[in-house]
Amino acid sequence: MKLQQGIERYVEQKRNAGINFKEGNERLALFCRCVGDIPLDKIRYEQVGGFLNDRHTSDGTWINKYNALRSFFLFWIARDQMRSLPMPPPRRPPERVFVSYIYSQTEVRLLLKSTRISQAHAFCRMDARTLRTILLFLYGTGTWAREAVRITREDVDLQHRLVTIRNSRLEPSRTIPFGPDLYKALKSYCNSHQRRNSSTQAFFHCKDDKPLTETHLITAFRRLRIRAGITDQDGVSQPPRLHDLRYTFAVHRLTAWHRRGADINRMLPALSVYMGYKNLSTAARFLSLTPERFRVQLNKLSPRQGKRHWRDDTALMHFLSTL
Repeated sequence: MKLQQGIERYVEQKRNAGINFKEGNERLALFCRCVGDIPLDKIRYEQVGGFLNDRHTSDGTWINKYNALRSFFLFWIARDQMRSLPMPPPRRPPERVFVSYIYSQTEVRLLLKSTRISQAHAFCRMDARTLRTILLFLYGTGTWAREAVRITREDVDLQHRLVTIRNSRLEPSRTIPFGPDLYKALKSYCNSHQRRNSSTQAFFHCKDDKPLTETHLITAFRRLRIRAGITDQDGVSQPPRLHDLRYTFAVHRLTAWHRRGADINRMLPALSVYMGYKNLSTAARFLSLTPERFRVQLNKLSPRQGKRHWRDDTALMHFLSTL
């Protein structure tokens, strides 16, 4: 059987199974044009390598082409049309360097100021007050967006300035305090006309009184960020995200403690616990985000000494009980 016929039968089998297979068909057709309509059992390793290693092929495209050819060849090997798999070793996926965006305090204020104009359109799912309040909540507590949208009325204790973050068994729930500025914002939100007349149990909700979802929030934040003119990340392809408010909270807390002369070695693990991390080594992710001027102090925590569980540290537990 020749290559062109093999591709046609393979694509037909895919489509009979309900698979569109448009992109796979295009990759196989491109391979056929590259090597010619030769018999399947005459395809050689060098021909496949030449097709894959075109100098204009990106890492992602290389992997997609590789997987398409490998599945095609295995299909015909199982049907005795090919004797061996003429594939080169798979390329190791490129190492992805991810850098969180740390918003400056000026940028945070700019985001909050821009909520009114960003949410002015009728198609916006939430009003400006809701978006502004939840941004203050994320920045003031360091919670994940998915945690914030799950909060109910019962979870927020304004009298004692506590909020309960409810998670799954793998991410245990926790109750955390919040500061006076966030208290004022949450109280004002609760006293707003729309909030008083809401029938949903969700603390944050859309204009139609339905619970707010993480997707709604991410979409609104993307529009807000562009409106506020925050688009650059120093040449990194990943634009600033809503989730970066969590890391901004951590870095700003560490910076404030450093300015007050606090013992960073004690405060960093406390911060990890507050944010819902299970072990001390997780604090290492903050070290690369903090200002260089106190990187040496933070390194004294030595998070590389293993994943010691924070509950096993008696001194730390005593310290946390005094917070």
